[in-house]
Amino acid sequence: MKIAVVFDSAGTLLRMYRVAKNVITGTLVDEVVSTELVGRKPQCALLVMQIDSNRLLEYPPNMLISDLIRKYRIGIEVGCSRLQVDNEIALSIVENDTRAAMSDLFDVMAAVKKKCRNIFYMGVGLVIDVEEKGIPYVVCTGGKIYSNSCSVIQTLTQEGIGVFIASGDSMRNLQPLANNVCVPLECVYEISTPKKKEGIVKRLKEQYDMVLMVGDGINDILAFRAADLSILSIQQTGKCPPLLCEEADIVINDIKEIIRIVENLRKT
Repeated sequence: MKIAVVFDSAGTLLRMYRVAKNVITGTLVDEVVSTELVGRKPQCALLVMQIDSNRLLEYPPNMLISDLIRKYRIGIEVGCSRLQVDNEIALSIVENDTRAAMSDLFDVMAAVKKKCRNIFYMGVGLVIDVEEKGIPYVVCTGGKIYSNSCSVIQTLTQEGIGVFIASGDSMRNLQPLANNVCVPLECVYEISTPKKKEGIVKRLKEQYDMVLMVGDGINDILAFRAADLSILSIQQTGKCPPLLCEEADIVINDIKEIIRIVENLRKT
């Protein structure tokens, strides 16, 4: 039996640390779940900024994020949204925002660095509100690889299992992760929205007898539904959100449990 396993990255292969800042109130929100921020209103979306976060520190703190993106043509991609948000619309919202400044990004970056000492990578993003036409939150995410991630993927590969990564993150951050866990870059899908993850699973089902989807968030639900077996990892939080639990076939507390699941599948 030909089996493929598709992994989300954040919260599944990586232990994540996220901090958001409410641009309007100035409040920092610790241990935030990005999809929950986006899910509060239908017309919200999480945008991934296509820039090395370390480069951001070169710019003045009072500079508007909209000016940075417009002047230096910084790429942005819609990573997650409740409803479909077009990239052009998203870019228009960002470029016309007059509140969010570089200092807001610096604040969330500093908070993540303080919390995650052995940080593997860092990414920054923006939450936009299409209805309100602005940026209500800026977000910073840092992560480090779970201790079992490398050995699990190595074991799966040695057993002839197809291993893929489908993540809402950019290749800038996914490439070092893929290199570290030995997943070929051609098997890594960046900026994977929920719909794109679903499409990836469906295409893989044409090549494999069984496709497993391993994820931890609401943005994995469409891929869960498309997969032959959906696996919800609660290693990050230890909690099982009701909606996700309803969709998942199996709930795991540690990524190493994937090995046993695949072994059992091969016995049937």
